[in-house]
Amino acid sequence: MPGIDHHQGLFWMSFTERFLQLRKQHSLTQQQMADTVGIHITQVKRYESGEAQPSLEVLKKVAVAFNVSTDWLVFEENEREPQDELKLKFEAVVQMDEDERRSVLALLDAMILKHQTKRFFVPSSESKQQP
Repeated sequence: MPGIDHHQGLFWMSFTERFLQLRKQHSLTQQQMADTVGIHITQVKRYESGEAQPSLEVLKKVAVAFNVSTDWLVFEENEREPQDELKLKFEAVVQMDEDERRSVLALLDAMILKHQTKRFFVPSSESKQQP
């Protein structure tokens, strides 16, 4: 897919590519995308062709409609400061289908539980009995 740096995954894409990606991921026609976001189909076509960039109001509508951040829509990864790797990964999880999201969240919950259990139940060196 043009615009993707495979070392950076989905986060090396322009607004145009991300906008198109959202539409295709949700299997929407351009008209359905326009209706979902609340804009005219002509604007959808202009955004997808790179002829126009959205206003802040439209960015917010897209972000809310598809549960993504405006940062994800606008910024290339190297433009985001400070770079927050976990936030970027969670934004990628948001793009997954429901079953994939559940799997990722279950794995994350298990790892958090493992960490908490290890932290609270592993004896410290002070509590070990001395011979």
